[in-house]
Amino acid sequence: MQRKAEVERNTLETRIRVAVDLDGNGESRLDTGLPFLEHMLDQVARHGMIDIAIVAKGDLHIDGHHTTEDIGIALGQAVAGAVGDKRGIRRYGHAYVPLDEALTRVVVDFSGRPGLEFSVDFPRAQIGGFDTELFYEFFQGFVNHAGITLHADTLKGRNAHHIAETLFKAFGRALRMALEPDPRMSGILPSTKGTL
Repeated sequence: MQRKAEVERNTLETRIRVAVDLDGNGESRLDTGLPFLEHMLDQVARHGMIDIAIVAKGDLHIDGHHTTEDIGIALGQAVAGAVGDKRGIRRYGHAYVPLDEALTRVVVDFSGRPGLEFSVDFPRAQIGGFDTELFYEFFQGFVNHAGITLHADTLKGRNAHHIAETLFKAFGRALRMALEPDPRMSGILPSTKGTL
């Protein structure tokens, strides 16, 4: 079964196309007008072994808020579509990722219930012209539309770029673990409720 999906999201603020392949090679094709966010999304693709293609045209003349949030929404929708009914996946994933002085932990659950606990503080407001407060908006959009629970905690860090990289690398690796097929659960829904 191919675990792929494409999503198009068009609003008065943004026009976004997303394609994902959950069993890809970690390749990304990104055209969003937000270079630092693209750098972070490339980390998700590479460390998650998910092929991600995103084309986004947004109201960047205002700021990056709408585009970042809507990319999170559309990517979450695409992942939800690609994973399907979740039979045979591991469901839970976690990763600790260090980069020099920074260390971030991300834990995900493909629970069907959106929930975000985000304890990531940045020592400066911008990285490469990107507003660091928008990372929360990206993850909130993703979580709400992928239907997952996500905990992100930066445990150590002084350098904002390092903190961001550990966050997105850990996110990619946690996704990879959660989405992996579990041969012992083949065809089985990983829930005692019988639904996710």
